Amino acid sequence: MPVLPKISFENLEVAFASKSTAELRKMYLIFATLNNNLISDLGIGLANLAFKLKLPVKGIMKKTMFGHFCGGETIAESIQACKQLAKFGVHSILDLSVEGKGDEESFDATTEEIYQTMVESAKTDYMPFGVFKVTGLGDYHLMIKVQDGEKLVGEELAAFDRMKARVDRLCKAAHDLGLRILVDAEESWFQNVIDDLAYEAMEKYNRERCVVYNTYQMYRHDSLERLKNAQEVALQKGYLLGAKPVRGAYMEKERARAAEMGYRDPIQPNKEATDRDYNAAILFCVENGIHLVCASHNEKSNLELTKLMNLRGIDPNSGLVFFSQLYGMSDNISFNLAKAGYRVVKYVPYGPVEKVMPYLTRRAAENTSIAGQSSREFELIKREMRRRKQ
Repeated sequence: MPVLPKISFENLEVAFASKSTAELRKMYLIFATLNNNLISDLGIGLANLAFKLKLPVKGIMKKTMFGHFCGGETIAESIQACKQLAKFGVHSILDLSVEGKGDEESFDATTEEIYQTMVESAKTDYMPFGVFKVTGLGDYHLMIKVQDGEKLVGEELAAFDRMKARVDRLCKAAHDLGLRILVDAEESWFQNVIDDLAYEAMEKYNRERCVVYNTYQMYRHDSLERLKNAQEVALQKGYLLGAKPVRGAYMEKERARAAEMGYRDPIQPNKEATDRDYNAAILFCVENGIHLVCASHNEKSNLELTKLMNLRGIDPNSGLVFFSQLYGMSDNISFNLAKAGYRVVKYVPYGPVEKVMPYLTRRAAENTSIAGQSSREFELIKREMRRRKQ
């Protein structure tokens, strides 16, 4: 059994090895802003307004928020950011973070763009995954109808079939190009349809190796059971299950809709319950040989997984387990895991600056709402700046 190295997420020399002192100062200013809710909200609000008024703020954004949390405006620009990460053993997932117009032309364009990210990824040895949201490939209203048991007819049925074909095209491309692909989770009122599409793709493409991974939002109280059921079906049908447990991203929207429409709130009663089920999902995946992407900015969850791998004798290079964080966040986790030989992938969002503003708005909100996230990042940056002065 391989003895896996001990990890310390307090090793700041490793965490910030890729950053020059000038870049570190820039990070200091960004997280100082994010750490102040009022200034952060005001700054993002002004940036959004400036883009609506067509004011020349793109350059400022590229040097600040956009430059820190996004790889670039295009695939080519973003690959340069990915190359830089790869120098330190951290791999990347190109993530188109543009919200489309919601029409068929937009769905086709999104599918083609994501396909191109995979074509380019396959030319490297440091971009092992593709990723997509099903809502970028088809009308979510149709998925709501299908989940509610309504029968689609005519053009609706044709549009739904086109959505399924786009999903299949991307999953097949991942299979044929020797990549893996992540299907992102979305809102509970059409998530069952997304699950079904993911499992159909797994049944086709996860025979010899794990290509398609489904995402499980553990802030839902039924997600652990859904994961266990998915493994049971995979065993029955003879394909490999790929799972990416996350804590989740749509809690307020989920609760509001449940209250408005009078159905049971799908969300866990508290954060402790979410953490419990997240850790239980990771344990279940490890114990059952499920191909796992541990997508977490929680230091304890990542550390516990390294201990589980050690107990089970899982080789960090086997490809059975990946660790994942967002570009521009939790570098102390990503870089220290990679330095110790674990397989780490960063989601690297990209797209035209003005079209990525909704993503950046969510990142700003997430950094201020997640307990201590921006404070933790800010504190680590300050400590590294002090360390370099010594």
